[in-house]
Amino acid sequence: MAMYDDPRVLRAIAHPTRNRILSELFAAGSLRAADIARELGIPANQASFHLRQLAKYGLVEEAPDEARDRRDRVWRLVDPDGVSFRTRDMLERPGGKAAYAVFQRNAVAWGHHLVDRALAVESERGREKSVSEWALRLTPEESREMLEELSELVERWRRRTQEAEGERTTYSVYQLIQPYPELGQEAGD
Repeated sequence: MAMYDDPRVLRAIAHPTRNRILSELFAAGSLRAADIARELGIPANQASFHLRQLAKYGLVEEAPDEARDRRDRVWRLVDPDGVSFRTRDMLERPGGKAAYAVFQRNAVAWGHHLVDRALAVESERGREKSVSEWALRLTPEESREMLEELSELVERWRRRTQEAEGERTTYSVYQLIQPYPELGQEAGD
């Protein structure tokens, strides 16, 4: 997995559309701008613009070996295992705290959106959704072990479905592992 500590890269992916493009490429392996535009419900020129911005920061690249011809542009992640940040190192760099604040604000909003959609009463025909919360008593070492096992499971499914045939929808698997917040630390308190 590619590790970054440049605040400019974090700002680039803090944009919700760019973050979603990275998610689609992570799930699919490679896509054309038109495919991304269709999945996100945005114009193809907007998808192309965001892809070029992500390429500018070294996060995505063209995949000419997957193109049908010289005019066909297929995009993939530079590192197929995804993107990660060395947060502590980045926070010490100029602009790091501001970039992290933007990223955090957008990540919180996205988390709220995911939970709202999962808990929505209206049915989405043919699309399974679930919200689950479990309480486990773990040591810090056990929580790391469980995180590794869950990550391996999700990765196995990602690789399996990238090569699979048939119509597919990108699902969000939102994982949060942390000690329960103390009383009074709930949202809005």
